[in-house]
Amino acid sequence: MGKRNELPALLLSLVVTGGLLAGGAWLLKDRLPFNDLLGSPAGVSTSGNRTLAERLSAGERVLTPGVAIASKQSGVQAVLQEDWEQATRDFETALAERRNDPETLIYLNNARIGAAPSHTIAIAAPLATLPNPALELLRGVAQAQQDINAAGGINGISLRVLIVSDDNDPDLANRLAIALVQNPSVLGVIGHFSSSTTLGATDTYNRGELVMVSPVSTAVSISQAGDYIFRTVPSDRLAATTLARYAQTELGRPPVAVFYASASTYSQSLWSEFTTAFVSDGGEVVAEFDLSRANVDPNQLVQQAQQQGAETLVLLNDVDTLDLALQVIAINRGQMPILAGDDLYNPKVLQIGGSNANGMVVSVPWHILSHEGSPFVETSRQLWGGDVSWRTATTYDAAQALISAMATEASRDGVYQTLSRSGFEVMGAARLVRFFSNGDRNQAAQLVYIAPGERSGFGYDYVPVADVPVGGG
Repeated sequence: MGKRNELPALLLSLVVTGGLLAGGAWLLKDRLPFNDLLGSPAGVSTSGNRTLAERLSAGERVLTPGVAIASKQSGVQAVLQEDWEQATRDFETALAERRNDPETLIYLNNARIGAAPSHTIAIAAPLATLPNPALELLRGVAQAQQDINAAGGINGISLRVLIVSDDNDPDLANRLAIALVQNPSVLGVIGHFSSSTTLGATDTYNRGELVMVSPVSTAVSISQAGDYIFRTVPSDRLAATTLARYAQTELGRPPVAVFYASASTYSQSLWSEFTTAFVSDGGEVVAEFDLSRANVDPNQLVQQAQQQGAETLVLLNDVDTLDLALQVIAINRGQMPILAGDDLYNPKVLQIGGSNANGMVVSVPWHILSHEGSPFVETSRQLWGGDVSWRTATTYDAAQALISAMATEASRDGVYQTLSRSGFEVMGAARLVRFFSNGDRNQAAQLVYIAPGERSGFGYDYVPVADVPVGGG
């Protein structure tokens, strides 16, 4: 059943230092154990030269950076010996010590299954290179696994989760995708992180007829990546249109200067879509600056933007150029309004941007304060001891889509046929998960802005703007 083609230098030192500090509190109370010394195992290899097998784990090794606490290491050793009762006790102890570690929760639930029959899905994330966003993804799938197994499983059969560490590298992601395709127990994959990495693996998933659901890759080109590719995050077209509409209706259609990163598929996509939407409705882009260029001087770029008549700055950069974007925010000092894409939904922006980022508007797929009281939000706070991000919510949604499909037919083809079917829907973190015929998420984007607050621990928080829905339902 085919489904495609039916829809047609100011703060550099502070930034670097802050990057080492920012990851520990996203959001309040959500501090991760990255202050441990790096080590290896059953802990983690620090060489970056792991074999493919060493990058996959259902409990046989620790993939999260840092030396695992003793009880977690003991649990891994028990898994290797297939001592499921001991592994369960060890992982329960480890989770009691660090409740916000999703890798431990996944391994605990896997150990509880032991050698019993199970259905398996994989979650691919850049644990070694981008640990904080990777753990955001793992929290989503861990919560979904916890929910379904506590409810008796999928038609009585428990869900097992295989973690895949792909370094956010397209070539490595493709090689790992080959390994997943060749593993018949894997019925679906959640991943990958960046759009470039996701696109690096899509051909393999399509040829292998293995469904991949991306929770965070937003590039428009993914819409045409193949029959077996779905996503639970709205595409850049919706995010860009939402930002453009806000600039027009709330800011009075000011001349804008756009900052992007040509080396990033995500950034190029968002830049193109925003420019098209803004200009087609009468807006003017007076300057465009590529943060991927060598020897970029943010101070000079902001001066040029002002000289060319810009009244608003639009930051559509990626995570690799975040430090440069933070310098732009600091240099601007709140003089011009700033609009931004979802890669600026990051604790470093709150910590380092501070008062200079106050009022900045960011387009995101979901925000926890818009869904207070939902079962997902209540459970996530109980599990992790703090608020979760949109990346956790959209990963939970991806897992729910796969779980629902497996409940209909627990086979690779059954998963594909179910997700491809017109009318498929399942409740996600707070909204129904539904797909357009090209595999994109049928859901509007929403806007948040930065305001003084204490939830993040940095003195500033992301707070929802009144909804400006574009597309979806």
